[in-house]
Amino acid sequence: MRKRIILLGAPGAGKGTQAKLLAANNNGLAHLSTGDILRDEVTRDTELGRKAKGYMNRGDLVPDELIIDMIEGRLDEDGGFILDGFPRTVTQAEALEKITAIDVVINIALTRDEVIRRLSSRRVCRDCGKIYNLLYNSPKNEGVCDACGGNLFQREDDRRDVIENRYDVYIDVTAPLINFYKERGLVKDVDGSQATEKVSDQILVALRG
Repeated sequence: MRKRIILLGAPGAGKGTQAKLLAANNNGLAHLSTGDILRDEVTRDTELGRKAKGYMNRGDLVPDELIIDMIEGRLDEDGGFILDGFPRTVTQAEALEKITAIDVVINIALTRDEVIRRLSSRRVCRDCGKIYNLLYNSPKNEGVCDACGGNLFQREDDRRDVIENRYDVYIDVTAPLINFYKERGLVKDVDGSQATEKVSDQILVALRG
């Protein structure tokens, strides 16, 4: 499979997990996560990272021009790709159309309450970066990473107030992308409230359709 895929869904819908599974099962399919790229920029304290940090900590969207410039140089049309976290606005989608064609858009649907429940339960290891969730993937010892023994912490963008703002921003700004791509006949809907394996199976069915 060498498709050019976009994954849409609210924060916590599992876009990153599903994108990694797809990339792992399809050699050559690149997984491009704007969240991971931005966090790397912040960690390395680059100019882009400094500009983006304030937006991310508030749960606001990073401005279009920063994201578009970052994405353009990373697209591999021949090998195919999965875009996870981009585009987030209609403006970004319109800019993307000028750069490359898209084959399919997978929309992973999840309710507001479930988004808050999932993300507020997420914890990250300070040392190795391993991610846990207190609901279904908790560490053996509270606050301690199973892999390296490092301390677990809650990211700023996983606080309840930030999550609520992120979801509201998604509804106001990002959800219109669903209509944008539905008008182009590209959207396949998937129920994100199911177990990871079932969501993955539904996505594979959608991609074959």
